[in-house]
Amino acid sequence: MNSRERFLRAVRSEPVDVPPVWVMRQAGRHLPEYMKLREDYSFHELVKTPELACEVTMQPVRRYGMDAAIIFSDILVIPEALGQDYSFRDAGGIEMAFRVTNSDDVDRLDVDRVVDHLSYVSESLQLVRTELGDTRALIGFGGSPWTLATYMVEGGSSRDYRFAKQMFYEQRELFDQLMEKITEATIAYFRMQVAAGVDVIQIFDSWGGVLAPHTFGPASAQWMARIIEAIPDVPFIVFPKGGHEYVDDLRATGASCVGVSWTADLRAVKEALGPNIAVQGNLDPIVIETNPEVTRRETRRLLDSMAGVHGHVFNLGHGISPHGKIECIEAMIDEIRG
Repeated sequence: MNSRERFLRAVRSEPVDVPPVWVMRQAGRHLPEYMKLREDYSFHELVKTPELACEVTMQPVRRYGMDAAIIFSDILVIPEALGQDYSFRDAGGIEMAFRVTNSDDVDRLDVDRVVDHLSYVSESLQLVRTELGDTRALIGFGGSPWTLATYMVEGGSSRDYRFAKQMFYEQRELFDQLMEKITEATIAYFRMQVAAGVDVIQIFDSWGGVLAPHTFGPASAQWMARIIEAIPDVPFIVFPKGGHEYVDDLRATGASCVGVSWTADLRAVKEALGPNIAVQGNLDPIVIETNPEVTRRETRRLLDSMAGVHGHVFNLGHGISPHGKIECIEAMIDEIRG
């Protein structure tokens, strides 16, 4: 059983010999080869140049030999493709070109231009698919409609998501109009990714956990469910950061696998979801900032807690930080594979 087969079997909650492993946000500032590229290219240039995006995607695969690669991109390519550009604030965080506050703003968003505008992602995926061959899995991704809406309505990064939540509570018709457009755009985008060769798609619901329990379904889960239902070709991983408690809503999305952040008991979440839904996670990302001995210990603890359970994809509970240590990631993978 090669890495690709192992990964796909685990995502579908089928038995595997060793849990497959990949790491969210695999490329980044912890890799010297990535930082060398950043000396010559901006983040946007790396994302939008297929050859560079392929190179960045493959860097952690070459270094660590992970079972799957996730395409180097950004969730905000969807708002940008709809006509709402984004940039990075000098002090950190995201800045959108304008805020979506009314129906005129929603009308400005053009779904018809999305696929053509994002053709560079398709080209990047095809290059990576060729590099990976048939032995390792290729993961496509995008943001959940709710998470994308927070940036679009707030006008960028936010601490309290006040405007997005207010729109949901006070202007449901306007909120739903916006979500319809984001969902339609995301379906077209994911279909393009499937055509380019992805094996799995992950939906990052990065801010799903900020919703109240009774609002997670109508504000987030139902829109992810519509996307997943529209694309039966591949399994989906849903990662609701901090939203692992919303088990019924997550099950209703139709996802094959749920990513779980490090603040939850992974086995308990798996048992709550049931035998047919896999889980992904959930090592505390800080662990790989410590030392190899600690990393091995915590990796083994997590593996032991999931012993005998079908449907576990090993991952961090979130992405690698710039402070992640290469020797710790190597120790983690070595411990998993024995």
